[in-house]
Amino acid sequence: MNNKYLDCIALTIAIIGAVNWGLIGFFSIDLVSFIFGNMSWISRIIYAVVGVSGLYLITFYMYTGGSAHAKE
Repeated sequence: MNNKYLDCIALTIAIIGAVNWGLIGFFSIDLVSFIFGNMSWISRIIYAVVGVSGLYLITFYMYTGGSAHAKE
């Protein structure tokens, strides 16, 4: 998979999603809903893209697992 650009984009989107969840947890502020409306079509797309990015980042575990076995 080794696509650095896709990895960086997915990581950036996941970080933005994590910051949004942090705002929800600490201050009860949903930034996506505040900017784009509560469950509007664009906010649903943003939530879906963040979710897909998170699922893609699960593949990072294969990178770490593969590199640890290769060094031994």
